Amino acid sequence: MIVSTTPTLEGHKIEAYYGIVVGEAVMGANVFKDLFASIRDIVGGRSGSYEEELTTARKLAFTELEHEARSMGANAVVGIDLDYQVIGDKGSMLMVSISGTAVKTTPL
Repeated sequence: MIVSTTPTLEGHKIEAYYGIVVGEAVMGANVFKDLFASIRDIVGGRSGSYEEELTTARKLAFTELEHEARSMGANAVVGIDLDYQVIGDKGSMLMVSISGTAVKTTPL
């Protein structure tokens, strides 16, 4: 599966457009991650636990997006847009949403 933020793929011709596909993942942060992230805010540095959560959520969302595209008969998704949001009471959850257009391509 080819995934791209661009509307076209160099070296490929788009034969068919199947429609918009979306992948979403919502991850909850726990109290310990919040505590250590707060300490990082004070002393500086990177928050490894939050970075891991972001990576996991992004990978899950991409997997969902690609699965939806394959189920439509697509072999690529173009025009991908990634969006990150904090949701829930007190911003306790992270949502990653990825959308794009499922297409069928052939090499030129």
